[in-house]
Amino acid sequence: MAILCVVSVLLMIVYISLLMYYRVAWGKIPNFSAANFHEKLSTQIVVIIPARNEAKHIHACLATVTNQSYPPHLYQVVVVDDHSTDNTADIVRAFPSKNISLVLLKEHIPVKALNSYKKKAIEIGIQQSTGKLIVTTDADCYVSYEWLKTIAAFYEMYRPLFIAAPVSIDCNRSFIEMFQALDFMTLQGITGASVHKKMHSMCNGANLAYERAAYLEVDGFKGIDFIASGDDMLLMHKIYKRFPDRVMFLKSREAIVNTEPVKTIKDFLNQRIRWASKADKYDDKRITAVLAIVYLFNILLIVLPVLSAFLNVRFQIFNVHYSVLQIWILLLTCKTGAELFFLFPVASFFNKSRLLWLFPIMQPFHIIYTVIAGWLGKFGSYYWKDRKVT
Repeated sequence: MAILCVVSVLLMIVYISLLMYYRVAWGKIPNFSAANFHEKLSTQIVVIIPARNEAKHIHACLATVTNQSYPPHLYQVVVVDDHSTDNTADIVRAFPSKNISLVLLKEHIPVKALNSYKKKAIEIGIQQSTGKLIVTTDADCYVSYEWLKTIAAFYEMYRPLFIAAPVSIDCNRSFIEMFQALDFMTLQGITGASVHKKMHSMCNGANLAYERAAYLEVDGFKGIDFIASGDDMLLMHKIYKRFPDRVMFLKSREAIVNTEPVKTIKDFLNQRIRWASKADKYDDKRITAVLAIVYLFNILLIVLPVLSAFLNVRFQIFNVHYSVLQIWILLLTCKTGAELFFLFPVASFFNKSRLLWLFPIMQPFHIIYTVIAGWLGKFGSYYWKDRKVT
């Protein structure tokens, strides 16, 4: 028991040190605006949108993607319909915009036991397009008027080969939606900090940009196409390994992509299990180490209070005696405080500071879901887009 307590304290120190590092790194990312770039923009962009059974969202998504300050002749939008069983394809066909094209994945691959339809959809979309800069988003997202202009200006100013950009989850007053918004905002802060410091590879496929030439140089999704998830981070690391100095994070409010939260706890767990399923597939062992530290720390935060109910053990630290429960309360308090300290500037950037008061309340649920999703991501299966993935 004493060993568990010592290990827990050591992991807490490492975890808090990581958060302080991320906090400093986030603060050092320059805020970018397209107004800072004074040359005439000329990059040809293709926006790839994989879509499966997105009849509810696709029209609103396309309405924002085609309502851009970026000149229409400089970008095209390719929607790749992934064997939808609703009228997603019909909505895309009827959408009143000349620079939108529809690709039916079923005309290129049959319905069969693929493990990653999304990667295949993006791959086919790239093959069916011509833009120099590939931008990806999801069919349930909407973007700002300055989205493509900001991405293009950032690209032409700094010439990165891979750009990770911010994503925000909208939410109403329901617990599950606010929980997702807070959890995802934390991930986005870590994403920006880690990419800026080149600490490890993180991004989200709802808002990415990469050069077609770089994608082809690393053979696209070859070698990672058997993994269900990872059309974003796994590709990012392939490009990072070849071009480590040309992977950047775009910190700009004008570049934020907004997406809807899932509506039920079941869908939320399926989503997070899907994300966790690629944890042991990362070639970037730096992120594997971070995930291992976080996961083990959260496990101990569950184990310690359970053990304290059965063991009346006290430990002496600096001539003061503590019970296991008191040590657990100390760990939980320090964890919550450090996470809030990290989140303050991130929440300000995403205009979500109003949610921070909920963070301590949601802490126990976050710990439990982290452990469950991590375990099932490795040993379980999940459903996504009406498909079972094992």
